[in-house]
Amino acid sequence: MISMIADQFETFLFDLDGVIYLGDEALPHAVDGVNRLYEQNKRIRFLTNDPRPTRQAVASRLRELGIRVDKEEIVTAAWATAAHLRREGVTTAAAVGSEGLRTELRQQGITVTNESPDAVVVGVDEQTTYADIRRATRHIDQGAQFVGTNPDGAFPTPDGPAPGAGAIVRAVETSTGASPTVVGKPEPLMFEMALEGTDVVQNAVVIGDNPATDILGAHRAGLTGILVADEAPIAASSQDFTHPDEVIRSLSGLFSHTVTPWDNPQYSWPADIRPGVGAVILNESGEVLLLKRADKEQWALPTGTVERGEAVEEAILREVQEETGLQITVDRLTGVYSHPEQQVFSYPSGETVHFVTNCFLCSVDGGTLEADQDEALDVRFADTDRLPNRILPMHPRWITDAVEGTNVTIA
Repeated sequence: MISMIADQFETFLFDLDGVIYLGDEALPHAVDGVNRLYEQNKRIRFLTNDPRPTRQAVASRLRELGIRVDKEEIVTAAWATAAHLRREGVTTAAAVGSEGLRTELRQQGITVTNESPDAVVVGVDEQTTYADIRRATRHIDQGAQFVGTNPDGAFPTPDGPAPGAGAIVRAVETSTGASPTVVGKPEPLMFEMALEGTDVVQNAVVIGDNPATDILGAHRAGLTGILVADEAPIAASSQDFTHPDEVIRSLSGLFSHTVTPWDNPQYSWPADIRPGVGAVILNESGEVLLLKRADKEQWALPTGTVERGEAVEEAILREVQEETGLQITVDRLTGVYSHPEQQVFSYPSGETVHFVTNCFLCSVDGGTLEADQDEALDVRFADTDRLPNRILPMHPRWITDAVEGTNVTIA
């Protein structure tokens, strides 16, 4: 017997607008579908990126539609942000946003103040002003943590799109040059807060109507993502995190469809794709130049990024000079590499980048071999047949392609 979606999971995380209601009206089968899950004793949470209302206000609205919901089952961007700050030990915060945001902060024991706050929380409402942005900028410049409720640049209204919290967050980000911690979807924090105190992460599913927030957020959090839509969106890649695991037209589909649960891949979802360069540098004995990276303490080829206005050959000449002190000659391009498991890197800032790397076979032309102490613990030539055990996993392939290949490799 094939299990339907309703039978496959114990915890259901529902987006609201576009899934449960649209405007002031419940969507077809939404109320019946949710109440049927309640009758089956499923654990339910309702998630919204709207940072303006309190959880109590959202719960009241759902009860008016006929859904028997408790306030504790509501996860707004404002509540999740406040709960996150409490968990991080923050006791005072300045708030840019609605009175609902301030209420959620106070209910978590956080004092809302503009006198030397520990954190600045940026949301949005119709009364947000330039003075609010200026005040937030000043606090962050003086050392306050910068936290955004959610990244949505706009939200729909009957008169057309209106600026969302993300627009205000980016204004403060531009003013300060600081990167915020963002809590709302598609950031994993929102889902972590919704599931806090449970042990059912592997048995939870997200149902939403927006691939870029609900589905991407679900997958980044390691959860199965189901899209409510009339037809499946077309993904540019089968590995795109925004591609839903199943599409249903309404919540009645929870009782007639099945889904293959999300299988978390062995790489992070990158925020950016950038050009990179790598060098296989051989000496007269046919040995290859390796650096022991300071950040990972692993051996690697000299690599780097391509700067604006720079040709790839110029980039590798510069990187090798900076990292090793050597001047090199580029002999030929040996490969172009773009592997999501091996060339996606996450940095302490939270940024995740997928590099597409042009690799060159090079020879030494001059200079003195010396490691850049900021980048490498050691630098030396090694036998290509006896490479160190702790070497970045993609680099042996690059070395083999450069030494043995005659044509450019694309991988």
